[in-house]
Amino acid sequence: MLNQHRLHKLSLAIGLGLVASSVHVSAAELDQSEIEEVVAVGTRLQGSAAAVVAERKNQAFVADILGAEQLSRTGDSDAASALRRVTGLTLVDGKFIYVRGLGERYSSARLNGANIPSPDLTRNVVPLDIFPASIIESMAVQKSYSPDMPAAFGGGNIDIRTKSIPSEFTAGFSAGIGKNTSADKGFTYQSNDSAIPQILNDAIVKYRGNFSVSNIIDKDNLVDTDSATRSEQAIAINNQLLKSLPRDYAIKNESLDPSWDIKAHLGNSFDESWLGGTVGFLVSGEYDKAWDASNRRSAVIAQDIGENCATTLDTAEDVSSSCFNTVKDSKVTTENERYNATLNLGYKLDTHSISFMSLFLRDNEDETEIATSQSPAGSSVFTITNDNQANRTHEFILEERTLTVNQLLGQHTFLDYWGIGADWQYTRSKAKTDIPNSTEFKFRDNYDDNGNYLNSQITGDDNRAIFSYINMEDRVNSYGGNLTLPLSFSSAEVELKGGFDVSDRARIYNTSSFAMNNGTGLSLVVATDPLLASSYLTDGFIDGQRMLVDFNEPSAPDADDYLAGQKIEAGYGSFDIIYDNFIRVSGGVRYEEFKQTSIGTSSLIFTADDLNNFYSADKIADGSILEDDFFTALSFTYLGGENYQVRLGYGETVVRPDLREVVPVSYFDPRTDIRTFGRSGLQSSPIKNYDLRYEYYGETGDSFSVAAFYKDIEKPIETVLRVGDEDYSASFINGETAEVYGIEAEWLKDLTFLTEGLFTGGNITLSDSEASIDPALAGNLTNPTKRMTGHSEYVVNLQLNYDSMDGQHSSSLVYNVSGERILAAGIAGRDDAYEQPFHSLDLVYTWYPDFNSNVKFRIKNLLDEQQEVTQSDVIVRSKEIGMSFDISYSYSF
Repeated sequence: MLNQHRLHKLSLAIGLGLVASSVHVSAAELDQSEIEEVVAVGTRLQGSAAAVVAERKNQAFVADILGAEQLSRTGDSDAASALRRVTGLTLVDGKFIYVRGLGERYSSARLNGANIPSPDLTRNVVPLDIFPASIIESMAVQKSYSPDMPAAFGGGNIDIRTKSIPSEFTAGFSAGIGKNTSADKGFTYQSNDSAIPQILNDAIVKYRGNFSVSNIIDKDNLVDTDSATRSEQAIAINNQLLKSLPRDYAIKNESLDPSWDIKAHLGNSFDESWLGGTVGFLVSGEYDKAWDASNRRSAVIAQDIGENCATTLDTAEDVSSSCFNTVKDSKVTTENERYNATLNLGYKLDTHSISFMSLFLRDNEDETEIATSQSPAGSSVFTITNDNQANRTHEFILEERTLTVNQLLGQHTFLDYWGIGADWQYTRSKAKTDIPNSTEFKFRDNYDDNGNYLNSQITGDDNRAIFSYINMEDRVNSYGGNLTLPLSFSSAEVELKGGFDVSDRARIYNTSSFAMNNGTGLSLVVATDPLLASSYLTDGFIDGQRMLVDFNEPSAPDADDYLAGQKIEAGYGSFDIIYDNFIRVSGGVRYEEFKQTSIGTSSLIFTADDLNNFYSADKIADGSILEDDFFTALSFTYLGGENYQVRLGYGETVVRPDLREVVPVSYFDPRTDIRTFGRSGLQSSPIKNYDLRYEYYGETGDSFSVAAFYKDIEKPIETVLRVGDEDYSASFINGETAEVYGIEAEWLKDLTFLTEGLFTGGNITLSDSEASIDPALAGNLTNPTKRMTGHSEYVVNLQLNYDSMDGQHSSSLVYNVSGERILAAGIAGRDDAYEQPFHSLDLVYTWYPDFNSNVKFRIKNLLDEQQEVTQSDVIVRSKEIGMSFDISYSYSF
């Protein structure tokens, strides 16, 4: 029945797409030549698609281009969601792009050709969801290596090109509103964005991070008095520290507001009479706010599960035959607030231009998670059915991400000097992430024999509440330049190019955590209403009980903070030769010097011995990578006239460890829900890349390409997991070898033989991979030889598009799916955990009532799919997505 239900939804979606496309053309008869002209030039998307196809055709190396009109067509709101439409690209966690099945470490992103920092706490790569579609002119995805690209090139490089200064006056605004079916009701609370209270900062120094009663007595030289003993005085001091923390986290279950957004832009260019040049500007801004709520499940599968193990815990029989050690069911409510502003200034004089861009992006996410956990077979056993008990957690996380970019660009052509071209860029950028509020409360819930909730209590243990504060700052200075010399001979066109590229990066990561401990050693009932459980820490409760706070910092030499620096200096030379309009040979060599160091640090450094403990020469050496090498690239293109060409490419590149991966510091990976530890001594992974591609270009804008690729990777960086009774942990090692190979096809095809204005586009990628890990280093991995983590064996993107001949209507039905991929490697005999295919089907319809305005209606996830992870064919993780509906209005002056 489930499959039939989904088939009905697919039929409905296709029907909606065709209904949106059912606009009749005028009855006036057009001759064949007129029809061909309209199809090739007049339709909204085919014209823009032809432009980006032409750019791709002229590239010396294999690349895919995504234009602004295509972004608008599919209704994608940010760079990440738009890029999943590109051949061989998949979107992971809504943020990271996998190119040709390779994980996010194998792709890199640049902004107008410059390296930029990442606001992501756990990865070097930039989460591409932070870039709104409204600021993007186009995106180029280069899949074969060229010497002007960074050598850290695995699956590909993504260059995000922002909108430039207009040639004439432009202005406009847009506003929209939407709703998600899963976001009807959710849990809300009064957020707190204050930093660590000053009294706690002072106490860390005064008490050397130890807030125990005995240490306070010792440091403050407390003595008994008539009114209070030393212990009572120390407890009172500790309680004052605890009271300085935010503690009122009462939860409401209420209806969530609709999502909404507004954006505007203004730009123009003017001729100036002093030098005879042109001055231009473009300013834009956007604000959007969205609510979401989803039901989720996360479980640790038991080691030896029966063929018919139970996935529910409704009966005693289910508990005894459960598939899981532990099961956590939760509801997560998220309030997301984003805003951005851009300023572009430019000046052009003859063949010279210079421009300045300032970009500010802000992304705030406030998340509430209410979870109930049961343990049918963990280290401690408790279930509602058998024991009338379950664990409860209330978690509140406010994360604020910002990215600031200031960029100066120049382009020059010296006509009097052999037509030499020069371009350069200087970019200063800063990414910052603050978590001014991350609080987790832990309870034990009691139920009656019928499974009805009775009350919540805190057990007589430590860490009943955890208050965490995290901040990270990542700065990058990037600058570089290129010189191009065009030469023309009787039978050949030659372009010689050389340049340099420098990038300086520095990152500081700090986290501070405070634990509230139940010093009574007794279980205490704190609530009879589960939503009020996390507001029990009142002044009266603290004063009446032995509730104590402690600084939750690892003891030396362990650390949870780190410092990192990175410098890349590169120079390259390349050539591009087109001989007799018949064959094209391109290539060159890049020299790159790479220096990186990362070291763990701590808030508990008070003496010279502490300093030497964390910053010893051996630790600095272990966390450092110093290497330099030459990286070559060569590409042959057979030019088969105007209609087709064949490319053959080879490139030598490298993938390097992340800043955080080489530091033995633990962190919680939000994508995998696994506590992860860095490892000193990780090595870079050299890669040999091979590409073969056939491209066909039709006269009416149709295009088709098919490609084969192969990658040979030495010492791939892979994740090794370990398992406890109730959770996983992970670290990294270098495998022995890995390889990735596959084929991909892409097309754009006019369907006027069915009806005027109908056309289709899409792409399919089929690939496979294998990574081998030395069994001596693989820990307790079930499969030391396996498919690479994150790799999908297939990726499919399909579009059915319609543009009415009168230009008033357009619609697209957009489908995307990628094959299952390993999210976490199986351990201790367990199968690998596979993220299952997510069938995404979206409908976008746009009405253009006049030349200046449009109304856009969009439905996302028409099939109402949910995200799932399975292990041994059992769902161990699931996330509700819901269908979303939104409508927007845009007007351009």
